[in-house]
Amino acid sequence: MNVYEDLEAALGYVFKHKSLLKQALTHSSVTGNTDENYERLEFLGDRVLGLAVAEMLYKEFKKEPEGSLSQRHTALVCKETVAEVSRNLGIDKKLRIATEDIRENDNVLCDVGEAIIGAIFLESGADEAFAYVRHHWEKQLHKAVIPPKDCKTALQEMAHTKGLEMPVYEVIKREGSEHEPIFHIAVRLGADREEVGTGKNKKLAEQDAAHKMLEKIRSLPDHGK
Repeated sequence: MNVYEDLEAALGYVFKHKSLLKQALTHSSVTGNTDENYERLEFLGDRVLGLAVAEMLYKEFKKEPEGSLSQRHTALVCKETVAEVSRNLGIDKKLRIATEDIRENDNVLCDVGEAIIGAIFLESGADEAFAYVRHHWEKQLHKAVIPPKDCKTALQEMAHTKGLEMPVYEVIKREGSEHEPIFHIAVRLGADREEVGTGKNKKLAEQDAAHKMLEKIRSLPDHGK
């Protein structure tokens, strides 16, 4: 009996080695053995996803400069986008986890989404892995006609527009294992405005903090008005 049949149908890819898919779906809370959980596959899949998305953007947006392509790339490989793709595919329902609170964690859903890409790459090579990314990221690719700005850049520009001090970032806590760390980073605009973001690396945590601060100050009047 293939317990992953419905998931494979959603993925559009049937694994020859079900143990590889099982590993990609297994969180470290179930086993700390890196040959049995998704951590190493996630490391590989992250790199494959980045290259596959870069190729898509290069071919799709032929007249855009490097800066715009980089902004698009950041949006397409960020935690929120990968987690959204994972949910849309029903990956969250098949996770092998020790506690249910992990199932809705964006960091975990992002990691597992990347691990599945890594598993496809290992089993069938780059062409199949790239085809998988093209298929499931195509809708994301065309969501925004205008290249999105990364949140840190957008926050810096908005702070200037509204006459606020420039953002300052500070790591306030790191938790989790060496293989699966979670960073908590604060962003401050002066002495009275602070938001804290989280992510599996410092860059993602800073982006999360900047996003939260953007939402907080968006309604403030522009400087001089």
